Amino acid sequence: MAKGTTAAAKGAVGESGVLDRRGRNRALLARQGLLQRWAIPAAEAIERLVGLQSQSPTAPYVGLWTRLERFDTEDLATLIRDGNAVRIALMRSTIHLVTADDCLALRPVLQAVQEQAFRTGSPYGKRLAGMDLDEVVAAGRRMLASKPRTVEELGRLLQERWPDRDAKSLGYAMRNLAPLVQLPPRGLWGLGGLPVCAMAESWLRRSFKTDTAPDAMVLRYLAGFGPASVQDMQVWSGMPRLQEVAERLRPRLLSFRDEQGRELFDLPEAPRPPADTPAPPRFLPEFDNLILSHADRDHVIAAADRPRIISNTVLPTLLVDGFIHGTWRIVQQRGHATLVIAPFAPLSKTTAAAVAREGARLLEFAAESAASREVKITPPG
Repeated sequence: MAKGTTAAAKGAVGESGVLDRRGRNRALLARQGLLQRWAIPAAEAIERLVGLQSQSPTAPYVGLWTRLERFDTEDLATLIRDGNAVRIALMRSTIHLVTADDCLALRPVLQAVQEQAFRTGSPYGKRLAGMDLDEVVAAGRRMLASKPRTVEELGRLLQERWPDRDAKSLGYAMRNLAPLVQLPPRGLWGLGGLPVCAMAESWLRRSFKTDTAPDAMVLRYLAGFGPASVQDMQVWSGMPRLQEVAERLRPRLLSFRDEQGRELFDLPEAPRPPADTPAPPRFLPEFDNLILSHADRDHVIAAADRPRIISNTVLPTLLVDGFIHGTWRIVQQRGHATLVIAPFAPLSKTTAAAVAREGARLLEFAAESAASREVKITPPG
């Protein structure tokens, strides 16, 4: 453990400086609002979480509901409509919901992630080999200056100028290389809508920050997801070579080891509750950051259970005793809403009752208009 660590700072860390699986789990849950719900506004929660992954437009609503003492869908919808929260490609080049301030601060830091994902992480960059991509982006910017457009529409319009190039690849050049935000009604609860995009600076009427150093972002990651290894930081952000950043920050951090001997970094004052701290049942939405933000995920989900939730998508999941223990879905038919919970292993009567109570709360939130509601826990399969 780092020199000078106090007993209070140590928390769940053993005398040997080792933080075991359950200790890491409880530290992560505490920072995610999943041990005790936060009594804070939605915008503050979004910033604590450094955004919420948002391939599914409604997932952040469930993600905030499960973490906040009081949350209404209109709380987030208002932020999106007013331009105080936006959906944009950021960490791992996936769509995240972030505050406007974080959009302007994080996108310059993560611009290289978007470029790398386009050039080598997808087929689209290869199809545009030899092109002046700055010219493509400049043309796309001019098209967006007249009105917002979908990525597909941008691709078709750009193909009119470069007819020998693939329209989808041209559209994805804009999606990755230009800072596009998706406009409402996309992302509003209960409303559909295509992902119509605009340039972030135009929509927010503010300029991007100029600092591209990842140091502040890494510190925020540790505050929300630590203790964590350098590899964890890299998986969450999509940025390589963060060891040098960790070394630069080392004087400000604590250092632990996990049970496999990997070095974990953390903020001195971040919560690290005892490993036996009770963790209530919680329902997470699809693509929740809790599942996707570490290289080593054993402190969240057992390796044998990962294929049950991660394939071409990441299913909505149930936490029991702090670990992913099942999946869930809501089925609505003729005014009746059923929450179907599929645990991975049998639940005790006490645990099943607690899961059912939390599930009833979820139904009240997510299926508010249903005339009747039911929670169904299926046998483990």
